[in-house]
Amino acid sequence: MATSGKKAAAEQARKKREVLNLAHYVTYFYTVLANKLSSGASRLYLKRFGIGIIEWRVMAMVAIEPDITPARITQVIGLDKASVSRESRRLEEKGYLAVAEDPSNQRRKLLSLTPLGYEMHDRIIQVALERERRLLSDLSADEVETLVDLLQRTTAKIPYVNEFDPGSTAAATTKTRSRSKNTMMR
Repeated sequence: MATSGKKAAAEQARKKREVLNLAHYVTYFYTVLANKLSSGASRLYLKRFGIGIIEWRVMAMVAIEPDITPARITQVIGLDKASVSRESRRLEEKGYLAVAEDPSNQRRKLLSLTPLGYEMHDRIIQVALERERRLLSDLSADEVETLVDLLQRTTAKIPYVNEFDPGSTAAATTKTRSRSKNTMMR
């Protein structure tokens, strides 16, 4: 009898627990989009081009900013230093990336695409743009602009979000919202 009473109490406590409502939890959508788009792109790029998604991200950043440092890549796209270093070596071994010493600081490396790297970049970017077109195909031009604006604004909030520590004094000054649609009681 005591065991069934404990089960009932545990069940009752579970029912009153606040849980995420994934249908309205924004972070869930960011995570799903990032994970599923990355894994789909990685499979496709590896199959068609022999390039993984991290290699592509490094390659894309080098095309955007020729003579970029690995530290800058890390800063812009949030990859860890080890991944940038590893993938840069792979791209260099494949002949897509040239690595040179920075004349102003010999400890710092500058990355640039080789002619072969630009050829590969130009092939992959067409696929990347078509994937983006398909992702946004149900949105109007105005909706796409609104989405980009919202993504830029929320991306800019990442340092603010990541500085949050519930045990710190900063946590006490954070405004609490009234219960929203992103949680529900179970």
